[in-house]
Amino acid sequence: MQEKARSFSIKHWSDDDKPREKLVAKGRTALSDAELIAILIGSGSREESAVELSKRILAAADNNLNELGKLSIKQLMQFKGIGEAKAISIAAALEIGRRRRGEAAAKITKITCSKDVFDLLQPLLGDLPHEEFWIVYLNNSNKVLFKEQLSKGGITGTLVDVRLVMKNALEQGAVGLILAHNHPSGTLKASTADKQITQKLKSAAEVLDIKVLDHLIITQTAYFSFADEGVL
Repeated sequence: MQEKARSFSIKHWSDDDKPREKLVAKGRTALSDAELIAILIGSGSREESAVELSKRILAAADNNLNELGKLSIKQLMQFKGIGEAKAISIAAALEIGRRRRGEAAAKITKITCSKDVFDLLQPLLGDLPHEEFWIVYLNNSNKVLFKEQLSKGGITGTLVDVRLVMKNALEQGAVGLILAHNHPSGTLKASTADKQITQKLKSAAEVLDIKVLDHLIITQTAYFSFADEGVL
């Protein structure tokens, strides 16, 4: 048993296999997700190395860092070899990554295509376990005047107050609106309710000479654009 435990110790690996040394020698992009997580947790258990433990944790999250970021401290601690301190390190690192994406999105001030909208809102909506409906208000140059969460609901849907959207648009001096909501299920198919609220907002906006330019359905890694798909 001692010999087996010794073989899993990082200090006995070759330098090319040691995550810390590999990062220094080859740069952070040379490391796999599992190797990066292994650096965070520092060690594994007597049965497996830090990298193997990290691979197992990632596999349980479908090898998806966004899914891993949704796990609670308690859930992370269910893995043998992960105590509270290691679980907190993983959660903190993934939260830093999420905030970093948010800071990059904050620099987007003008909308030129649907991808700009996705980049702007995905950090806010992509990882949520519940559905939210957001509005982006634009001026006549398609610059972002304001963005706001209009409603927050369960995974089955959310309520949208059309009058409030129009009131806010007038107060902001907006001439263009972009609608967006997330699908926690990951599906990119527009539901009948999605299409109905789009047409309802579009009709109300036209009365005030305001255009609904698009409606995006956002998931963790992709989006569906009503405008791009010709269903607006």
